[in-house]
Amino acid sequence: MRLYVDSQFASPYAMSAFVALRTKGLSFEVMPLDLAASQNATAEYKETSLTGRVPTLVCDGFALSESSAIAEYLEELHPLPRLYPSNPQARARARQVQAWLRSDLLALRQDRSTEVIFYGPTDAPLSPAGEVAAQKLLQAASALLTHGGDHLFGEWCIADLDLTVMLNRLVLNGDPVPEALASYARRQWQLPAA
Repeated sequence: MRLYVDSQFASPYAMSAFVALRTKGLSFEVMPLDLAASQNATAEYKETSLTGRVPTLVCDGFALSESSAIAEYLEELHPLPRLYPSNPQARARARQVQAWLRSDLLALRQDRSTEVIFYGPTDAPLSPAGEVAAQKLLQAASALLTHGGDHLFGEWCIADLDLTVMLNRLVLNGDPVPEALASYARRQWQLPAA
């Protein structure tokens, strides 16, 4: 198997696919692409990746992009260890969390790119829209974690990683985050597969 990722190793989506593969205990080769040099826009890569994006997983001649699609595909091919909760409602909620984190909170993702996680904090304040997005994230994360447990749904799942990456945009930058959420993010960041 080959996993195409960004050469800066700063994509939260590539990280999610990487952790999914590691959690499953699967052997794979990491194939970094220089996105700044448009290596993902070459004709050769577009023949591999339908979307020309990273991450893209190539497995037995089948190429699949989009991290949540990769995780769901791996879950079907290799059911154990689980990436998603076994309970159907918890599994649906985990997928909802993943889809929401990928499709919303754009202002927060712009104000706090994953560079603050992997390369160091920024001095720039959150924009007004970034503040709104941050509050939306903190409110939803607090609601999801009212049970006070270590994970969203009793046991670790891939949505824990995705939520942690989004929270760490604030936590690791030193932005205000309720201690319960900061503590959750710190615990998740210590997982071996991450």
